[in-house]
Amino acid sequence: MRIAVPNKGRLHEPTIDLLERAGLHLENGADRKLYADTVDPDVSVLFARAADIPEYVADGAADLGITGLDQVHEARVDDVEELLDLEFGRCRLVLAAPEDGNIEGVADLAGKTVATEFPNVTADFFADTGVSPDIVEVTGATELTPHVEMADAIVDITSTGTTLKMNRLAVVDEVLSSSVRLFGRADVVDDPKVREVRTALSSVKQAEGKRYLMMNVPEERLEAVRDVIPGMGGPTVMDVANGGGKVAVHAVVDERDVFETITEVKKAGASDILVTEIERLVE
Repeated sequence: MRIAVPNKGRLHEPTIDLLERAGLHLENGADRKLYADTVDPDVSVLFARAADIPEYVADGAADLGITGLDQVHEARVDDVEELLDLEFGRCRLVLAAPEDGNIEGVADLAGKTVATEFPNVTADFFADTGVSPDIVEVTGATELTPHVEMADAIVDITSTGTTLKMNRLAVVDEVLSSSVRLFGRADVVDDPKVREVRTALSSVKQAEGKRYLMMNVPEERLEAVRDVIPGMGGPTVMDVANGGGKVAVHAVVDERDVFETITEVKKAGASDILVTEIERLVE
């Protein structure tokens, strides 16, 4: 089974890191620009341009793909299903126009020109609004086109909005909210190996922001400790060999709750408290 991943750019390193944390260690490294084997003999990685990955999956060159939702929508491929939001590479495609211009809403672009690197996403957006501007595809420096009279507005990616502000552009509307997704062809999504990969990646995402707490608690203080532990489904309680009337309590809690939880369980009678990171969490 092949997984197509970005070969460079801002999505490359986070994607490789996610695969590694999910247990799919790349053998021969990620410096091979076409293929890499993984520790799983049934799984290999195909490196491709982020924009080409949806087509690779649809055409069968890869079974799974990892790339931005914006790229999937732009490719307009059939028989490709989203399997998991990987929750990184977040950005927005926005409609923007000069701050000092007269474009204040989508309707103002009727008969006007919009420049973009995403002509299909842009066309779909305007089709939904009933407005019909001329859409001009560009391959870079989209934000400059209104200032050189190539376009009245643009549709472009923004993460923080800084580039738009630097170029005196204001957001008129949001076109698409995007993040990196795992997706696959419809004919393979129920394959056991695909489910295995999906579970592995999901387990890494589930573990993010979670911590594992372990502590010893006198049996007579167990209920008091239970009452102050937040987390998933309640703590696990185990006997301690030669514990002298103590039990071991384990719990998964959100990282942001760790400080307060430690304070509260100590007050309730817990001791020997240990906090560890969680690499993967399968629910």
